[in-house]
Amino acid sequence: MLQEYDVIVVGGGHAGNEAAAAAANLGSTVLMVTMNMNTIGQMSCNPAMGGIAKGQIIREIDAIGGYSGIVSDRSTIQFRMLNMSKGPAMWSPRTQNDRMQFAEEWRYMLEQTPNVDFFQDMVKNLIVDEKGRVGGVVTSIGIEIKSKTVVVTSGTFLNGLIHIGEKNFGGGRAGEKASFGITEQLIDFGFEHGRMKTGTPPRLDGRTVNYSIIEEQPGDEEPGKFSFSDTLPVQNQVPCHITYTNPTVHDILREGFDKSPMFNGRIKSIGPRYCPSIEDKINRFSERTRHQIFIEPEGRRTVEIYLNGFSSSLPEDVQLKAIRHIPGLENVKMFRPGYAIEYDYFPPTQLTHSLETKLVDGLFFAGQINGTTGYEEAACQGMMAGINANRKVLEKDPFTLQRSEAYIGVLIDDLITKGTEEPYRMFTSRAEYRILLRQDNADLRLTPKAHALGLASTERLKRVEKKRDIIQSIDKQFSRVGVTPQEMNPVLESHNSSPITQQVKVRSIIIRPNIGMKELVQASTELTSFIQRKEIEFGKDLTKEAMEACEIRMKYEGYIDKEQDMADRISRLENIKLHSDFNYRNVKSLSAEATEKLSKIKPQTIGQASRISGVSPSDISVLMIFVGR
Repeated sequence: MLQEYDVIVVGGGHAGNEAAAAAANLGSTVLMVTMNMNTIGQMSCNPAMGGIAKGQIIREIDAIGGYSGIVSDRSTIQFRMLNMSKGPAMWSPRTQNDRMQFAEEWRYMLEQTPNVDFFQDMVKNLIVDEKGRVGGVVTSIGIEIKSKTVVVTSGTFLNGLIHIGEKNFGGGRAGEKASFGITEQLIDFGFEHGRMKTGTPPRLDGRTVNYSIIEEQPGDEEPGKFSFSDTLPVQNQVPCHITYTNPTVHDILREGFDKSPMFNGRIKSIGPRYCPSIEDKINRFSERTRHQIFIEPEGRRTVEIYLNGFSSSLPEDVQLKAIRHIPGLENVKMFRPGYAIEYDYFPPTQLTHSLETKLVDGLFFAGQINGTTGYEEAACQGMMAGINANRKVLEKDPFTLQRSEAYIGVLIDDLITKGTEEPYRMFTSRAEYRILLRQDNADLRLTPKAHALGLASTERLKRVEKKRDIIQSIDKQFSRVGVTPQEMNPVLESHNSSPITQQVKVRSIIIRPNIGMKELVQASTELTSFIQRKEIEFGKDLTKEAMEACEIRMKYEGYIDKEQDMADRISRLENIKLHSDFNYRNVKSLSAEATEKLSKIKPQTIGQASRISGVSPSDISVLMIFVGR
């Protein structure tokens, strides 16, 4: 008989790992139950972390004390900051990772975390008492394990069904069996459920790729990293490559459509809109003669290649025939074909902001079970569920983040307020306060909160405080120091910027779009000396971070202040609480749709109620009058 735990985490993927780490680091006793100890932290799909908006999420996880940023940095083989041609709200870090090293680092970090135990088995049932409170799990071999809370992070394993052409078979991912039992039990408890689909592309033998005729995609010349801790930037980066499909490839793929489960009706569930299969691309965008394909290495010590952009569930012979008509892949060998997978999910409107289910007390969901797609989306949900499972055990109020505080707050609020009928993926466009939620300031926004929570160390907090001090001192210095035309004009002319005719404060120049802090420091010996002193006092890395943050602040000050003011005004609605037993049918002036949606979702605040589809501004006015506001 195993001991009773504070938290049981079901699943060892990105969500489960962050849940286990967060709860354990807050002092809970944690048991991770996973079907295979050898696949903890496995990258089931592409060997990469971050990207548009996803990179911001990884930095937020790191700022709060999660592990994903550190694991990513330690296994990085290439780093790129995306969208640098756009404004800083869009800048998004992304890493190409060594798949095997990534999983190895995750398992190592979890095994080095006190309070985390492991058990290899499948969970087939939850233990729930007559009061509707979770009390543990039952495994497939009949072992009952008691706990005060349970976090389910089942990924694509719940009743998973893999499709390759006309073949289909049960599985959570290639080579691993599906999980059964939990879905049926949750339905008996009254949960709504549905099916979703995702897919993955073929894996190829990199020794058979002709790299000489395709475009190389190198990493950044000065690579960054995810974590605000002392991890090191990647050395000796491994390049990716780019090639393209063509009309011949498209014609071959079309020949297999009658055997595609997407087109012959065997797959009825909805796949990710923003990561379509190759057959979906050529069907929906038939006017396009080519699609971009990324050739991504799986690691430093393997020749395996991930064919990003060619996700497919067509028969394996059709996949290979089409691939061999792509430039550079004419003689390629396939390690394994692409496939689609269908799995169970539970509409996330059945959760509270803490990710606890409304129907079963002490039960939390995180990751793809909530209808999301992506490692990063799963990881941040897992972290928040782990934090709140710990707080549930300690009978403390939930820890939540508002939309103006983090992309994590946007994601969770979107899920529980709006729900999702297709795999939810985070984008910068989903965040109305994205200039506040930049990747460079995640530590300034979130580490003080995490320290108060008990998850971020005092050393982390001191680093943030030092960074804030440097930013303030740089801002003050740039507002004070002036430059003459003789100092500044050579730099301005070299960047095609209009010269100045008299001495001006450097802060008035930095708002020019093609002039940055580096150029201003270069022009002023006084600023050069000032920055050098800061580098000696605080270190080059921290000073560089502070300079970047300060430059963004000075360039976009008006936009940032306007967005902050809007966030402050909207946040007042978040302070007006609504009780879970509020009877909206007693509010006669509400529209019928608003009454139905509010009764179903049971929003926790007026702010959340205002974001529910079908609830109009007039409905919100009625509610505010009703609650005395």
